Amino acid sequence: MNISDAAKQTGLPAKTIRYYEDIGLVTPLRDTNGYRVFGETDLHKLTFLARSRALGFSIEDCRALLALYEDQSRASSDVKLIARAHLDEIEAKITDLNAMRDTLSHLVRECAGDDRPDCPILKGIETTSLSEG
Repeated sequence: MNISDAAKQTGLPAKTIRYYEDIGLVTPLRDTNGYRVFGETDLHKLTFLARSRALGFSIEDCRALLALYEDQSRASSDVKLIARAHLDEIEAKITDLNAMRDTLSHLVRECAGDDRPDCPILKGIETTSLSEG
């Protein structure tokens, strides 16, 4: 199967597939004409990578997860450790986003939105930290 067929089957752009090959996440065979030939194992890896990236895992986490996936003697605790660390990062981002929303909501409520130059939003951006709000 060529790269455009692999892209259709996995939902990944051909450019992404080439990138994953460049960084060693997949290694498709090459035909005599030099074209990539993707087999079922390659498609499975690409689908795994697409799903991992959709969950927000970094490329390095994807590399580690893929290696663990291929290691039949893996310990699930190793997989859980990577997933737990990523979940902790997501939770921290959610906390930061909630603080940003609360601060911005407060500033928007305080602004009259009229023709006067006085603007609590601009003053707030200048002086407010995210932990306030």
